[in-house]
Amino acid sequence: MQKDAKLVELESKPIARLLTQYSLPAIVGMAAMSVYNLVDAMYIGKCCGPYAIAAMALAFPITNLMVAVGAMVGLGCSSLASISLGQQDFNRAFRILGHCLVVSIISGILIGWLPVVALEPLLSLFGVSGQTMEPAYDFMLVLMLGFPITGTFMNLNHLMRASGYPRQAMVSLLISLVVNIGCAHLFIYILDWGMIGAGLAIIAAQVVGLVWVMVHFMRRSSVIRFCSGIYKISGPILRRICMVGLPPCLLNACGCLVVVAYNYALRNCEGDMGPGAFGIINRVIFFFVMITMGITQGMQPIAGYNLGMGNYGRVKRVLLYAMIAATGITTLGWVLMEFFPREMVLLFVNDESADAATLQLIDVSTTGTRIMALAFPIIGSQIVIGNFFQAIGRPVMSIFLNLTRQFLFLIPCLLILPGYFGTNGVWFSQVAADILSATLGFSVIYLFLTRILVKKTYKTPIHDSDSPAHRHP
Repeated sequence: MQKDAKLVELESKPIARLLTQYSLPAIVGMAAMSVYNLVDAMYIGKCCGPYAIAAMALAFPITNLMVAVGAMVGLGCSSLASISLGQQDFNRAFRILGHCLVVSIISGILIGWLPVVALEPLLSLFGVSGQTMEPAYDFMLVLMLGFPITGTFMNLNHLMRASGYPRQAMVSLLISLVVNIGCAHLFIYILDWGMIGAGLAIIAAQVVGLVWVMVHFMRRSSVIRFCSGIYKISGPILRRICMVGLPPCLLNACGCLVVVAYNYALRNCEGDMGPGAFGIINRVIFFFVMITMGITQGMQPIAGYNLGMGNYGRVKRVLLYAMIAATGITTLGWVLMEFFPREMVLLFVNDESADAATLQLIDVSTTGTRIMALAFPIIGSQIVIGNFFQAIGRPVMSIFLNLTRQFLFLIPCLLILPGYFGTNGVWFSQVAADILSATLGFSVIYLFLTRILVKKTYKTPIHDSDSPAHRHP
């Protein structure tokens, strides 16, 4: 059976051009995802005030926990689909698509709807109280009710990219972003619906995005598509999806614990405006991290497919180019956060003529932005290395590397440094964790490339004639 042209280019096109082709749409798509958070935070900060910003920051761990389980399904399916297509196992790739749809809907209902009955106690558990409770409750209620839509859209979008359609995946995110901006302006600024409007703007945008990706997977011209016989859940496939998708799930779950630790430490030092400041800084950092994640998503199908084909030299080259590109992105972020921190903070809040709470929020956020960015240039490569192991089907190593920065190094620093240095100790905790985790990541990837992969560099690729053909369902 003749290979699809999109699959042929994964094993033959020059790596630099191929990574650019796959990464640029992914970067735009991931940047669009981060702009979701930026747009809502900007509208809320300008229209609803500093306590609404603090409410978003305090409720963020719950959102992060929901996204964590969704990421396990979507990224697990994407990685396995890339490897299956590289092995020419189309039947398995089709079944992974069916699993992605069914499991996304079921997990979205379980994660989003069940906790709604205890939402207020749940928010209290994460530190929401007083003037932050009402805006946090309104925002999270809408997001949780709409989570089946959110999870299904994002997971299918990951799979669309991994199956050879990065531009279409980018367009779906751009369309939903435009809808989000328009709805946020209408619901928050014009109709004055506050936090409920912010949540509705997000869900409305993702409904439109979900329609786009569903139409794509219904076309007969798609490499993998919806068809009969692919929706029955298989225990082995589901277990493998969960295992490969576990690293990003644990990373996001640890991110939840990290944000809770940050919020606790900052509330002790600065009151409600401490978590609000971290919410602003986190969104700025998140923007550059998401662009870096776009590079890793562009790398994923290239590395996964060529691993399946036995093209280990191409696997090494795509890793190197991705690390260089990611370092460039985080270095740009470092320049902006070190030299223009106040200007970036003022995107989210009104100017210095505002009340005392807003002035405190501006000052704390400006200082924190500059300190937390100190080690930012080296983080790009660390992110690529952690996600590289997930892309080639080595989830245990990916879990280990991702956990070190978010959990093993950062949490102890957050427990120790604020006691000696106050608020600045909170910010320096991230710097220390970044340096330690990057050092570990560089050491691990060096050992992997020199002790394991280098021995297989010139292995002859597996062609169609060397293995049984797998036809489309």
